[in-house]
This record gives sequence, structure tokens and C-alpha cells, in this order.
Amino acid sequence: MNTSENRLVVVSNRLPIVIEEEDGDWRLKPGTGGLVTALAPVLRNRGGIWIGWPGITEEEELDLDRILATSTKDSGYSLKPVLLTSEERDKFYCGFSNEVIWPLFHDLQGYCNFDPNYWAVYERVNRKFANAIARYAGKDDFVWVHDYHLMNVAKELNQMGKTFKTGFFLHIPFPPLDIFLKLPWRFQILHALLEYDLIGFQTLRDRRNFVQCIKALIKGIVIRGKGQVATARFENRDIRFGTFPIGIDFHNFAMDAAKPDVADKAWYIHEDLPKSKLILGVDRLDYTKGIPYKLRAFENALERYPDLHNQVRLIQIVVPSREDIPKYQALKLDIEHLVGEINGKYTQSGWVPVHYLFRSLEKTELLAYYRTAEVAMVTPLKDGMNLVAMEYCASSLEDGILILSEFAGAAAQLQRGALLVNPYDIENMADAIHQAFHMAQNERLLRMRKLRRAIRNRNIFRWVDSFLRAAIAKNLDNFPLLEDYFPEKDMNGIP
Repeated sequence: MNTSENRLVVVSNRLPIVIEEEDGDWRLKPGTGGLVTALAPVLRNRGGIWIGWPGITEEEELDLDRILATSTKDSGYSLKPVLLTSEERDKFYCGFSNEVIWPLFHDLQGYCNFDPNYWAVYERVNRKFANAIARYAGKDDFVWVHDYHLMNVAKELNQMGKTFKTGFFLHIPFPPLDIFLKLPWRFQILHALLEYDLIGFQTLRDRRNFVQCIKALIKGIVIRGKGQVATARFENRDIRFGTFPIGIDFHNFAMDAAKPDVADKAWYIHEDLPKSKLILGVDRLDYTKGIPYKLRAFENALERYPDLHNQVRLIQIVVPSREDIPKYQALKLDIEHLVGEINGKYTQSGWVPVHYLFRSLEKTELLAYYRTAEVAMVTPLKDGMNLVAMEYCASSLEDGILILSEFAGAAAQLQRGALLVNPYDIENMADAIHQAFHMAQNERLLRMRKLRRAIRNRNIFRWVDSFLRAAIAKNLDNFPLLEDYFPEKDMNGIP
């Protein structure tokens, strides 16, 4: 075990790499995304390790230690794999994580499968992660665990007698009490979360929901403090919990979007789709993203506002995800049916209203679509934050318009510049499309300026810094009040 002091140990379901077979050999490809961008420099600078599942199963019998050591020798930190069996992958990841917690925490309990066999495997896999931490972490390291797959890790560490300083960050929403009560393992989950030293949430709403649940279900707990970080006193321990809204690397997106190769691709998109304002949707294939509602809203706008005909096009990009799961296969078919229905009804010579792409995009191509689109529709039914909305604004170098769901976590920060909509309200979204189409340029510029300022000020690096400061601070007196951190207030009147 490496006992270097004061390292950061990051623990997530997946390692920040992708393992691919190429010419009969297995190679590593660096992962992408905000978490890697934010945490890699911290790990390099103060030393540390990243623990996670590499995406392959024990049955595949790869020499992972060799592959990982060769590919990360110059990164400044090490990757430590946690291998799962096929059964564990199916029942822990596909099962408990994505058939129980994912839909329930997004208020879509009708999609849940409360199979009692899932829970035992979830506990077992969390124990595997805890064993890896115990093996690789030093006694003075800070262990930062990420997301809903690993809520039990601190409990498993404590049962092993390990006394690491631990933090947990939930990237998805935390549900209100009436939804959380439907979880058969509600007491186990809350008690497991309270084993961490610091618990972080995306928004004030998530934090309020958590407080409501622990007050109702955990006897003897006392809540203290009203700053960005508060304290729960339970079983002679102080557990800190706070609101830490994640962001993006604003400057990286803005600079990359201004590059000549992105500008060239944006020009080609305009050439292929001339004389139209472009509305962009970029969503992972997931029922929480509300893609069918968005398509019906666009159809409603074309039906009620004939002045949009031949003048707007919806480019809907759907990134493949979990295609082997029946619910996702059905969702894909539903989306494709709606696209065909809208185009069959409204297409005219030289104008196809919906352009549908089902594939992943390289960053240059994605940035080109962000730059090209006059409007972005980000309308999930519920989202922890939604970084696509932020990426669009950072990459929109002129005067784009953001139509944003009230139920995205990002709405708390971006409500002053975005057009907020209820994603279940088809006509409300159609009206927003029409409003965006006719919006005057000075209003578009003013709104985008507010959006870009908010995203720039609350970027991914501030997120990392605020969480780690909250974890190590001796007292919480120096942390701002919540209203200072979120001057937009957090969606008054919205549940």
C-alpha cells in the first residue's frame, strides 16, 4: 500500500479511460468529460489515484495492470481497476443502479424494477470498491466517492475499521420524500450516506429533499447551520452536507469553439441547411431526457405557427446509450417514429423540418453544431445539472438562445438568461420555440451575455475547489451563505 500523505483518491463507477481492442491488442483511450478535465490536474499536482471499473469483466482475463501502467506512466497519477463479474455488471450496474436508483431519483418510479436480488449484489460490489480503497489508499488520503453507484462505500470502509476522511458527491437529483419512500432499501441508503464525512449535492432543491428525508426517517438526527455547507449531528458524529453545483471548463470550450477547423465545419453545416434558423437538441438516449416531448412540441409549433414553415429546422442528435436494454430500444423506436411522422407531414421541396442523427460526435463536430445553431433545446424531464446547456452557451460566440427545462439542475443558475419551459407542457415549449424565432437581436445578446457570465463564474474548477475546501475546513464560518452562492435564488415556486 502506498502511504504518501495527503493524496486525493477519486473513486467512481468507471475509470477515466476506455479500453478498446485494436489489431488483436487491447489499448487505452483517454476518457472525456468534465470530471476528468477537473480532477486530472488536481491528481497530478497533489498526487493521487483513481479507482474504478475499467468496463470489462473478470471473465475477459486481460492483463490490466500492464495495460494501465504502460498507458498512465506519464499522467502523474495511477489508475486502479475494480473488476466485476458478468453477474455483478448485470445486477449492480444494469440492475440496481440503472433499474432502481436512476429512474427513482429522476421521479420516474414507473420505470423501476425493485428486484430484491439486485440489492445484495449492489452491497457486494460496493464492498469490492471499499477493499480496493483499503488496499491502495494511505491513512491521510482524502477519498472522494462519486455518484449513485457507490453510496455504500463509506459504510463498507467503516465496517472494515478503516478511518479515511471521505466525501461523496451525487451527480444526479435527490428525490423528494414521497418518491424516496418507495425505495425498499430507503433506510439502508440513508444510513450508508450518513457514514460519509461530507455529502455534496448539485442544487438547493436536492439538498432540501435530502434533509426532508433524513428528518422524517432517521431518529435522533440534528441539523445545524444555514450556509453553503451545513452539519447533521448523528450518533456522536458530525456529517457535513452542502450544495456544490458542477460546471464546465468554460474557457476551454470557448477557445476550442473559436478555432478555424470548428468554424469550417460550422460553415459546411450552414451550407447544407440554408435559409433556416437551426434548433439543436443533443441528448443521450435516455427516457429522462424528454426527447419525444421535445419532438411533439416542435410538431405543435409547426401546426400552430405556419410562419415557421421553411424557416426553422430541428437538428436532433441522439447519442447511443444502453441499447441492449428493452426500454431504451423502445424509446429509440418511438423517437424514430415521431421524426418520420413530422417529416412526412410537413416536408416541402428543399425543406425537411427534422434532421435526426443517431451517433456520437467528435468534439470538433459537436462544437460546430453548437456554434451554428441559433437555438438550443435542453428539455430533460429531470436532470442533476445538464452540462450540454452550459457547453452550448460557452461555444455560442454570438447570440444563441437557450430553451431550458425548469427541472434541469442548471435552471437554478441559468434562469435569468434562458427561456424556461415545463417539458411536460407541449404547447408551452412550442410557444418558446416561436418566441425564440422572433426574438430581437438585442434581447438575444443580453440573454446570452448573462448565461455566459454565470457559466464562466461557476466553472468546473470552482466546483472542485469548493468541495475540497468544505471537506478539510476546520470550521464552516468562512463559507458563504446559500443566497450568496446562488443569487438567482433556486427556482422559487417550482417543486
